[in-house]
Amino acid sequence: MATTTGTDPRPAAEHPVAGLDLHLDRPDGRVRDSLMEALRDAIRSGRLAPGTRLPSSRTLAADLGVARNTVARAYSGLVAEGWLASQHGSGTTVSPRAAGVRRVQTARRRPPPPRQPDHDLRPGHPDLSSFPRYEWSRAVKRALQAAPTEAFGYADPRGRPELRESLAEYLARARGVRSDPDDIVVCSGAAQGLDLLAAALADTGVEAVAVEEFGLPTQRRSLARAGLRCPPLAVDADGADVHALEAMPGVGAVVLTPAHQFPLGVPLHADRRAAVVDWARRTGGVIVEDDYDGEFRYDRKPVGALHGDDPERVVYLGTASKSLAPGLRLGWLLLPRRLVEAVARQKGETEETCGFVEQTAMAEFIRSGSYDRHIRTMRAQYRRRREQLVTAVAHTSPGTAVTGLPAGLHAVLTLPGGGESALATRPSWRRLAVEGLDLYRHPETRSDRDGVVVGFAAPAPSAWSAALAALVAQLP
Repeated sequence: MATTTGTDPRPAAEHPVAGLDLHLDRPDGRVRDSLMEALRDAIRSGRLAPGTRLPSSRTLAADLGVARNTVARAYSGLVAEGWLASQHGSGTTVSPRAAGVRRVQTARRRPPPPRQPDHDLRPGHPDLSSFPRYEWSRAVKRALQAAPTEAFGYADPRGRPELRESLAEYLARARGVRSDPDDIVVCSGAAQGLDLLAAALADTGVEAVAVEEFGLPTQRRSLARAGLRCPPLAVDADGADVHALEAMPGVGAVVLTPAHQFPLGVPLHADRRAAVVDWARRTGGVIVEDDYDGEFRYDRKPVGALHGDDPERVVYLGTASKSLAPGLRLGWLLLPRRLVEAVARQKGETEETCGFVEQTAMAEFIRSGSYDRHIRTMRAQYRRRREQLVTAVAHTSPGTAVTGLPAGLHAVLTLPGGGESALATRPSWRRLAVEGLDLYRHPETRSDRDGVVVGFAAPAPSAWSAALAALVAQLP
């Protein structure tokens, strides 16, 4: 049964959940008893929070088709039991005392949450405290005011045209990408982008996609969900050994992080960039370029996107997760023309994952120059942290090597004596939320490379010094 609560003339702050539709599951039996049990159940489960104002007995009785006195007696019984509270002129509300019952029952049902780390040093996590809230809210407001009426309806699965146009302009300017807005498909992040692409590649007959021997396990799982094998490519000081693709029968695509290999941090050498493009041209293969943190380059040696070398052979996968915040759920695929429809079709007939508000706000954020300004601000902040990390490690543990630093939001620490991956599982290290390279190691790789992957971006500016001190205190 469902009903709508009555109108309350007093300020919303006094009744934070007034005006609800009230759904009650009423079991068979006496009406009064079943109504009381339905209300108890709604409070126990948290569907009716303390302070929620209930409908008047007259309103609820009319909605349920029962006598008003029956509802009044049910309310009185629950007041006596402590579930409800009633004051003259204030109506009937869920009692604050009911929260204690709910907390006790919830504690019995749920195990205690895992302990949160003392410091967040996970790789790939940006400083969320520096999110440009004011500029973003202005972009949202301007985007909503300018949005055409059709934007509120079912959307093109490729994404809003405003965002695709802004992305094409920005990526050409900032990352050396050559693209047409019609070749861009907006997605809810890099993970969904790879899901869509993997399914499209499988539909075209691809059976295997090569990956780097160190990389995100979520990417390997994404490929596996599409039924694709993912054999590993060795990674050395020049990046992934793409020459090995020649000896991998059945491989129709390869996923690379050419600008800044994740997590080892080396760029793909120019000779290997040329070699992998040549492989794709000769075999009809597809190169998937994950440009996860390409905006954050510190060594003044620009490394452009591989996509610019051959847009018809390279899929460019980008995201706002590192540059802004993962919670925006914004990513994009720049696709060879022949794959656009195949990938868009994987999303279904209507856009289901990316709201138009975020898309149009991002378009405005880019057009206004706010995105470039934010990138520059964060690049300077992260560069300082990188330098402070190197200095602190060199001072505290001279035998520890710090690598992977030309770009990105993390570094790899190699400790004297080895065994870093095992150390990363110790409680003292886990409280720093660092990970060993084992987490990213392909299960079929033969590499015995060891290290600890440390992100230096996530802590808020006020917490960074303490996080760095806690890290170097663990070093030998």
